[in-house]
Amino acid sequence: MNTAGHSSATAPRGLELTPFRGLRYDPDRVGSLAAVTSPPYDVVVRPDGLHHLQSADPYNIVRLILPEAGTPGERNAQAAETLRRWRAEGVLTPDPEPGLYVYEQRDGDGLVQRGVIGALRVSDPEERLVLPHEDVMPHIVADRADLMRATSANLEPLLLTYRGDDGTAAGTAELIERTAERPALLATTTEDGVHHRLWSVTDRGDLAVIRGELSAHQALIADGHHRWATYRRLRAEHPSPGPWDHGLVLLVDTARYPLRVRAIHRLLHGLPVTEALRALDGSFRVSRLDVPVAQAMDALAEAAAQGNAFLLAGDDGAFHLVDRPDPALLDRTVPTDRPAAWRTLDATVLHAMLLDHVWRVPDDPAHIAYIHDTAATVDKARRDGGTAVLMHPVHEDVVRDLARQGVTMPRKSTSFGPKPASGLVLRALDL
Repeated sequence: MNTAGHSSATAPRGLELTPFRGLRYDPDRVGSLAAVTSPPYDVVVRPDGLHHLQSADPYNIVRLILPEAGTPGERNAQAAETLRRWRAEGVLTPDPEPGLYVYEQRDGDGLVQRGVIGALRVSDPEERLVLPHEDVMPHIVADRADLMRATSANLEPLLLTYRGDDGTAAGTAELIERTAERPALLATTTEDGVHHRLWSVTDRGDLAVIRGELSAHQALIADGHHRWATYRRLRAEHPSPGPWDHGLVLLVDTARYPLRVRAIHRLLHGLPVTEALRALDGSFRVSRLDVPVAQAMDALAEAAAQGNAFLLAGDDGAFHLVDRPDPALLDRTVPTDRPAAWRTLDATVLHAMLLDHVWRVPDDPAHIAYIHDTAATVDKARRDGGTAVLMHPVHEDVVRDLARQGVTMPRKSTSFGPKPASGLVLRALDL
């Protein structure tokens, strides 16, 4: 049954979050719910993290979101067959009725994040309902689209945020709090120490409250730009109305539950750190730091408070703080047709000045890897002889302000979290 319907043509259209029949692991058929989950596909560090997840449980969700085979076509066919088999065997089973899902993440540092998972109507950019803040790479969108077509499923929710501090989402906030006091549909603690709980909301009155309040809001894409672009591509390919009109999302009110914003680091393949430093040739101030990574990141944070700054690492075992860019070179290399907040972003300066002009490193997978984990980026640079470029995070208000102006940041500029775990609830488009 397809529950993702359309509102009438005359109704005002805002965010439309629709119930769906979630596809979930049967806890009696898997080793543990924690062992079958994964971070989102683009956070998994390959190949080490991928193989670790594969060995955690034969039914780990990574076999669907990052299948391994000789060619892209074979990978997608394998994922589709794996999903079909797991459903036939009862490893993944649909919930009995459509609902929205309240999802909670809690870590050992006192962070609590709650939001609502549902099928969101895929809107056009000109509607200004779902605001991107980063550009996407076409080949990644094509890859995700091929996987979604093959599996006919949304395998993991993307993360959207909205602001309910004006009181327009008070009913939804109260419903989420009330729901979190009930026994959970599932509860598990993943390897990273984060505790996850999920509840189903099926009461018509409760669903109407959420739907009505969210229709007055716009959302910022916190994580999942490529998946949102994929939803838009697939919606354009398929007849409407239909299940492709909607995509799986987690919506979080960041007025109530602020997200953590972390940087996404760059690993430059084939550029040794000694060559990277030599090429700077006075365009930045460089300070060598023979300290542990935590102290080096503290120094980066202090420098970033004063202006653009980066931390380089490689096989020489040290960290190199790179800050105070040459103003004349900034003026020559950074485009001037965007707001000042965009021109002064670290990611903008890194790509326009350093990658394009100083290092001449093309922005493609053969030359640059994007890695969320600081230690993993440093370790891979030291092991492989490349250069790790460690970044300082951007504040959420800067991200949201640029998005509202319609200005996209360089891709992979931010990492919002905690991200929803993949594998807790899936959306099969034939349900």
